[in-house]
Amino acid sequence: MARYEVNDAAVAKARSMIAGRQYVLDSDWGDVQPGAEEGNAFLERHSWADYAAWHLGLTVGANDGTKARYAFVYGDFRRVHRSGLIACVYRAAEWRHKQVELAAHDLLQTLDRAAGIE
Repeated sequence: MARYEVNDAAVAKARSMIAGRQYVLDSDWGDVQPGAEEGNAFLERHSWADYAAWHLGLTVGANDGTKARYAFVYGDFRRVHRSGLIACVYRAAEWRHKQVELAAHDLLQTLDRAAGIE
């Protein structure tokens, strides 16, 4: 099973976007989660560092500048999605990637506070 470490740059980006109210509270993650085509289109216009900042996990042992390096996407390359953070918490918990789970959970709590969700 792959191992992941927390991508601190992605956590910082998500926090900044939440503070700037660049988030979506209600979405169907299955419909808005970026797939391979969206990732490729994003990479045509942006750097690998920009792409990486949308992923809370870094695959241990994978090379930078490859899609295999980045996991646990939390937004649609424009905004943070609450459903994306929930998916990250769930997937990380399911596969026992505790540090990614905790980072995603903390971001979810930050977003909920910012949005006034109790």
